[in-house]
Amino acid sequence: MMEQDRSRRAFVRQYACAGAGLLVGGMFISGCDAKQKQDEASKNNSCVELSEVSAEEIKKRENLGYVEESPIAENQCSNCNLYLPPTEEKNCSGCVLFQGPVNAEAYCTYWAPKV
Repeated sequence: MMEQDRSRRAFVRQYACAGAGLLVGGMFISGCDAKQKQDEASKNNSCVELSEVSAEEIKKRENLGYVEESPIAENQCSNCNLYLPPTEEKNCSGCVLFQGPVNAEAYCTYWAPKV
């Protein structure tokens, strides 16, 4: 029986990352999923980093009333005419009015509806 338990454990360890995963308490768990989510989170964090944005551009963002979360649910950067969505070359979104990354759920006083 002990040998059979070890075989099962070896099988689960070997194939969990290959997509088999484990179903525990109704939740699908896979070591690969956790690594992928961590990589995505790291990539997304680079889209809030302002260390390479000049002080002048940061001041411009502030003067335009840019905030990371829109106070008006239906007015967000993602549905603004000035919003620049991410591209293959640039993984962060941006804005026509200023430099630096833009959060899709953000807002500024120059929000303009898409036409």
